[in-house]
Amino acid sequence: MSASSAPSLSEFGNPNLEPLLTGEQIQTRISEMGAEIARDYAGRNPLLLGVLKGAFIFLSDLIRTIDLQIGIEFMAISSYGAETRSSGEVKIVKDLDVAIEGRDILVVEDIVDTGLTLSYLLANLRSRGAASVKLVALLNKHERRLREVEIDYLGFNIPDAFVVGYGLDFAERYRNLPYIAVLKDPLIQ
Repeated sequence: MSASSAPSLSEFGNPNLEPLLTGEQIQTRISEMGAEIARDYAGRNPLLLGVLKGAFIFLSDLIRTIDLQIGIEFMAISSYGAETRSSGEVKIVKDLDVAIEGRDILVVEDIVDTGLTLSYLLANLRSRGAASVKLVALLNKHERRLREVEIDYLGFNIPDAFVVGYGLDFAERYRNLPYIAVLKDPLIQ
């Protein structure tokens, strides 16, 4: 790999980004969440369902902290496009590759915002006959909630600001930041 194809480290010092959560804070909380899940699901084999693309880094770190036999599956759901606010229109872009009937499902999501996308997804999974469906979310932006959803395992409550990093993006940028930051002005990249 040439140096010109590597991610630019200058983005990590971008003045348009205001750090909100450090990598250390994130890792500490994820370890705590993994221990809670391992305790609550002792003797069971839950299926962790990562919601792509934003939750992939969170899911990757989370599964390494859960001391259980687990399954992993992915879905891709879209309600943002290249916008900073959810459109409210939910599309399943990539569906499950396995049947979930009778399984304990832990939906792993990067952020709960309006609740519209997640309420749709959780109802969809319950309708498929899952034994249980619980939600694991790294971030909760409750001020924007339009539909209530119960978050069973929560990393952090955050203010109503557009955040990037640690898997979260704006127009496919900033996912590789090792922390979570507020994007001050989406028009400046």
